[in-house]
Amino acid sequence: MSADAELGQPDSQRWLRAGLILVVVAGLAIDAYVHLHLAGPYDGVKSSVLTQGDLFRAEAALAILAALALAVHPRRWTALIAFGVSAGGFALVLIYQYVNVGAIGFLPNMYDPVSYPEKTLSIVAEGVAAVAAAILFVLLSRRAAQAGTAAGTSASPVTSRPS
Repeated sequence: MSADAELGQPDSQRWLRAGLILVVVAGLAIDAYVHLHLAGPYDGVKSSVLTQGDLFRAEAALAILAALALAVHPRRWTALIAFGVSAGGFALVLIYQYVNVGAIGFLPNMYDPVSYPEKTLSIVAEGVAAVAAAILFVLLSRRAAQAGTAAGTSASPVTSRPS
């Protein structure tokens, strides 16, 4: 590899990381907006403890917190949290669209087989954010491993000395 290519590589990775962070934060922001917008109409779906609107507000709060954490402190753990929130939301909306799970404990029956634009927007935003967060996690993990190797540490430390 030429010296020019080596010098350009970190800069291109920096742009890739920044782009992935932007995609994840945007996806989580859309997720939060849609869930906050739909929370009121879903307050009628309730169990003895919670409404579906309450769960939508909780999802929105988690999405906002995950987006802020990743934007302010882009590390592996914040990418992993963003992945968990977006992938979890993505999986749950698909499960409750296609499977009538019924009420589970304090959770209301959230089966909703109808598709509408806001639900589709949420599915796409959560899916894209989950994929971008997973890629970002891998990139940040590689960067951390390279930084450890460059600092003279090994990825798998020896726990005993040879005799």
